[in-house]
Amino acid sequence: MNYQIIPAGKGQDYDWANDHIFVKTTLDLTGGRVTFVEDTLKPGFHLPRHYHKEMIEIFYILEGEIEFKFDDATLIVTPGMTINVPPHNWHEVTCPQGGKLLTIFSPGGFDQYLTELASMTEEQFADAAFMTALGEKYDTWMR
Repeated sequence: MNYQIIPAGKGQDYDWANDHIFVKTTLDLTGGRVTFVEDTLKPGFHLPRHYHKEMIEIFYILEGEIEFKFDDATLIVTPGMTINVPPHNWHEVTCPQGGKLLTIFSPGGFDQYLTELASMTEEQFADAAFMTALGEKYDTWMR
């Protein structure tokens, strides 16, 4: 079998305070090419300013109004819109009322970042140096 079917509401499941992610396609299944996720942003969602040196992110909005802040623009994206974020673009994401989107990460590997985050202790989350190193391991640069 060379294909995989992931039913609705299934996939690697990460339910955090600000969002609920189902990983639909992993690094391993695509030979490292992409990771694909379904992400429900809970009211008050905020992803701090960051960039990626290699990763491209493609967001397709399913529900809600999601704000993307870049160095030169602030955009409100709504259902049916797609936003492509190439490498080396500082961006921040907020969603005050909650929303839902599909995201493609290329190259893949974001699923492994989520797995590590899910296994961390409170002490590790509170350790700024640890969090910086972990983010950089997965091409997420906060500084």
